[in-house]
Amino acid sequence: MRQIAALPYSTDETGAMRILLITSRDTRRWVIPKGNRIKGLAAHRAAEVEAFEEAGIAGVACPAPLGRYRYRKNRRDGSAKTATVEVFPLAVTEQSSHWPERDERETRWFSVTEAAEAVDEIDLKAIIAAFREPPPAPGPFYRAILWLREQGAERIPMLRWFQALMPKQGRFFEQFEDHAATLVAGADALAKLLKGGPDMAIHCQEIIDREHEADDIIRDVLQDVRRTFVTPFDRSAITDLIGVMDDAIDQMNQTAKAIQLYEVTEFPPQMQDMSAIIVEAARITAEAMPLLRSLNINAPRLHDLTERLVKLEGHADEIHEAGLKALFKAGRKGDTMAFIVGRELYSHLEKVTDRFEDVANEIQGLVIDHA
Repeated sequence: MRQIAALPYSTDETGAMRILLITSRDTRRWVIPKGNRIKGLAAHRAAEVEAFEEAGIAGVACPAPLGRYRYRKNRRDGSAKTATVEVFPLAVTEQSSHWPERDERETRWFSVTEAAEAVDEIDLKAIIAAFREPPPAPGPFYRAILWLREQGAERIPMLRWFQALMPKQGRFFEQFEDHAATLVAGADALAKLLKGGPDMAIHCQEIIDREHEADDIIRDVLQDVRRTFVTPFDRSAITDLIGVMDDAIDQMNQTAKAIQLYEVTEFPPQMQDMSAIIVEAARITAEAMPLLRSLNINAPRLHDLTERLVKLEGHADEIHEAGLKALFKAGRKGDTMAFIVGRELYSHLEKVTDRFEDVANEIQGLVIDHA
C-alpha cells in the first residue's frame, strides 16, 4: 500500500520551526496528515487535500518529497498491511476553524524535537528530526570567550583597551542569516502570488519590499568586506555567497514585476509547483546559514542540505520543461501571446531555482576549504 502525507510546518515570531501533528482516529497517537493517493492529482497535491481534511490547514506543498516511512495499517476486518508513506513538506499559510475531520482529531503545534519524540514510526522520527536541525550549542570555552567580549570588557578597562586592538571579523554571519530571512519571506509571497486571488498586489509589494531589504544587506556586506581586517572566510567567498543569494531575491522580484506588467491573474500548476520548490529551497538556505558559524561541526548536515538544494533544482527543471511543453501546445492553437508571457515567467522562476543551486555550490566550497 502506497500513501502520501504532508509534514506541516511554520515558524513562530522568534524564527523557531514548528511542526503540526494530529491524532489518529482509532489509537489517538500522534501522526501527520496522510492518506491514499487521489486519482488525477499529483502526490503533493493529494497531500494538500489530506492536510485540509484532517487538520484544516492550507499551504504550499513542495513537489519533491522529504523521504518515506513505513507503518502497519490495521484494517476493519482485523488484518494489517504495511503501508509506505511518501512525505511532502507543507508550508502552512492558513488554518481554518472548520474542516471535515475536526471533531475526530486533535491538532497541536510542536517544536521539531518534540514532534520527533511524539510520533512512533522510526523513519518518520528521523524525517522530522532532520527537517530543521538547530546549530550545536557553543561549548564552555566559546561561551567564556563570548562572556569576556560582552561583559568583561565593560567591567575591566584593560580588557576594553585590548579588545579595541583586536582584529574585527565583521557581522557576516548575521548578515547571511538576515538575507536568508528575506529569501524565505519573498518565496512565501511568491507562492501566494502564483495562487492568484484578490491579494495579488499585496504579495507583489511584499516581494518588492523584501528585495529592497536584501539590497540594503548586500550593500552592508560589501562595505564590511572592504573595511574588515580579518574575515571568517575568503573575501571572494563572502561576496560570492551573498551575491547568489541576492540574485535569487532579484529574480523573485523580476517575476512579480512581469506578472504586474502583463496583468496575469491565473497560473498553471507547473508554475505553482516551481514556486513551491522555491519555498523549500529558501527554507533550506535559512537553515544552512547559522551552520556556517561552525563548519567543522556542521559539515555533514550542510552536505545533506546542499544535496537537497541541488536535487530541488533538478526537479524544478523537469517541471519547467513540462510547463513549457503545455504552453507550446496551447500556443499552437492560436494563443501566442500567452506562450510569450508564460515563457518569460517560467524563465524567471527557473533562474530563481538556479540561483539556489549556486547557493548550494558556494556553501559546499566553504565546507571543502574550511571544514
